[in-house]
This record gives sequence, structure tokens and C-alpha cells, in this order.
Amino acid sequence: MTVTTDTVGFVRRIVAGWTEQTDQHPVYDLLRLLGRWRSHMLANTFISLQGGAVIWGGPFAGMNYVRRATEGALIPRLLGTYESELHPHLAAFAAEGPDCVIDVGCAEGYYAVGLARMMPGVVIHAHDIDEKARIACADLAARNDVADRVIVGGEFRPQDFEAFAGRRVLVMVDPEGAELDVLRPDLAPALAQMSLIVETHDGYRRDALATIRARFEPTHDIVQVDTGPKVLDGPPWIRNLPHLDQLLAVWEWRAFPTPWLVMRPKAG
Repeated sequence: MTVTTDTVGFVRRIVAGWTEQTDQHPVYDLLRLLGRWRSHMLANTFISLQGGAVIWGGPFAGMNYVRRATEGALIPRLLGTYESELHPHLAAFAAEGPDCVIDVGCAEGYYAVGLARMMPGVVIHAHDIDEKARIACADLAARNDVADRVIVGGEFRPQDFEAFAGRRVLVMVDPEGAELDVLRPDLAPALAQMSLIVETHDGYRRDALATIRARFEPTHDIVQVDTGPKVLDGPPWIRNLPHLDQLLAVWEWRAFPTPWLVMRPKAG
């Protein structure tokens, strides 16, 4: 089965269920489905024309990446526009010189391996509860010659932060709603001295953003980073594509707002 074959099958089932009383929701679902299909096709075109899945731009430019993401859109990662709102914050943290990174919800290793390449000498502790994601992350680290600095593990519990107490730690958390379970300062006092980048998911867990903010306001200076417009960057051929394809090339498949909280321990 191909992506196109699967998509056609879904479209047929959606259309077969339409009636005169059908509201706009199935049409919206169909739009997202076709947008994701086209996103897949654009990723395949990138890999074919570029001779492989090597990231074009952004902070991880030159990284050998995957041909199929374990989660989310592939083409914006390949272009280097993915979560571009975080790029200046990543550069700032890298300049501050952490001695390790904890990446909870690492998926196939976009950030774990990317940060290992971006921060030579820094050890990345990459965690995911999904076995396929862990295997993909370890493979990606090996293909980018950073396997000795990317330690892949399973579930990360709040108490596990205590093993890193006293170190210069950058924590990245994106477990699709489980940030409320992982980030528990009441169970992990060491978090008070750690820098964090957290993606919040009110669409999965009600008031996730407000709850995480409230937990860390006593100990951290917090900057909220909202999703913003994307600037298309990429190889010359992509600028010759129709405008809709250019828009879909940087679309990250977000179904609802997922603001980040960038948090640094308060001075003193």
C-alpha cells in the first residue's frame, strides 16, 4: 500500500458517507487529509531531487535525516523551517554551554541528533516511550556519527531529573500532552536550576499551558513563544513550485495552537 493508495481509500470512505445534511467538519477533515498527502509527496520529491534526506537549512543543516518521520510532517524538517520559532532560543542555549541535554519525547531524533551535532561534546539523553521511535533515534545518531553522545532510553519519570542535579542542563519536552506528567517540580526539585523548552498541548490536556507556567513561575523566567508565519527557504527548484505547494512545504500539521515555554532559572 502506498500513501496515495491509502489516501484515495480514505477519501472514498469520507465521500461515501456524505449526505445533504453533512456539515463542514468532514470537508475540513478531507482538506487536512489531502494536505498531508501532498506534504508526503513534497518530501518524496525533496529526497529524490536532492539525492537523499539531508536537511537543507536551519540550525541542523547538513544532518542526514530520515525518509519517513515517526510523527509529524517531514518536509519542513528537511527544509530546516520546522519550529523555526525556536531557532534563536536554541542558538542562545548552545552559546551558554550546557553540559547535557535531556530530550523527553525524542521521536526519531530530530532534536536529539541535531543538538548533538550543534553542540560538540554535549551528551544528549533522548527518551521516548515508543520502541520504534527509540530504534529510529539510535539509528539516526549512528548515521550522523554521534551515537557515542546520544543515549537513548524509554520512559522518563519526574524523579529521574534528580540524577542531573547541579549540572548545566537543557531540558526539551514534547511528549504530546504528557508534559504535565513529566514536569513535576514537586517531585523533582532539581528542575528549579534547569533551563527548559516545553511544547504545550491544551488540545490534548486541558490548561496544560497555564498549569506548566504556574508550576515554574516561582523559579524561572518564562518566555512564551507562539507559532508564527514561516519563511520558505530551500533549494532553487522549490521556488518554482505552485504557491500552494510552497505553503504546504512549510506546514507542520498542527491541528491546534501548541505554544512553547522557554524557561531559564531566575538569577540568585
